[in-house]
Amino acid sequence: MTSPTQALERVIVKVVIAGGFGVGKTTAIGAISDIAPLRTEEVLTEQSAATDSLHGIEQKTTTTVAFDFGRVGWDDPDPVELYLFGTPGQPRFWDFWHDLAEGAFGAVVLADTRRIDSSFHAADFFEQLGMPFIIAINRFPGTAPRTLAEIREAFDVDERVPLMFCDARSPESVASVLLALIEHALQTPSSNSTLLDA
Repeated sequence: MTSPTQALERVIVKVVIAGGFGVGKTTAIGAISDIAPLRTEEVLTEQSAATDSLHGIEQKTTTTVAFDFGRVGWDDPDPVELYLFGTPGQPRFWDFWHDLAEGAFGAVVLADTRRIDSSFHAADFFEQLGMPFIIAINRFPGTAPRTLAEIREAFDVDERVPLMFCDARSPESVASVLLALIEHALQTPSSNSTLLDA
C-alpha cells in the first residue's frame, strides 16, 4: 500500500473520440481539456461541398483535417492523465483512424440524432478492432428526442456497450462520458487497451 508521503505514479491513458462529421468531437475535447487544445481545423469551402455534406449541420463552417488533441488530468482517487485524440469525421480520412487508435485504452463514439448514421462506421471500426468503446449521444438543441433503446437498435451494438446522452459543450458532461468509458474498459476482459505509467 502506498503511504501518504509516497508519490503515486501518474497513469497516462490514451482515448480516441470518434464519430461522424460535425457531431461535436472538437467541441467535446475543447470543453474538457486542461490545456489549450490542438486543433487542425480548416474553413469549409465550396470545393469541399461535394465531399463534406452539410445536410443537418448547415451552420458548420470548419472541419478537422488531421486530428484534435487535448489533455485532462484527475488526482482522485489516483493520478490519471487522459490524452484525448479526436478523429476527423469524413470518410476520406477513415484510413487515418488506425494510426490514431494505436495504443488507445478505449474510444468514445460521439453521435448526433439528426444524422445518427454518420457515426455507424465509428462503432463498427472499434468493434472490429476489439477496442472497448461507448456511444455518447450529443444532445443538440431543437433535435427530436430519441430513446437509448431506439439508438441501440439503430447502431445494432452488443448490449454490453454503454450508451448515454451528453452535452459536448459541458465539461461535467464530457467528464461523465470519459469516466464511463474508463469503467467500461476496465471491466472488458478482452480489452486490447494500453495504460502507460508516466
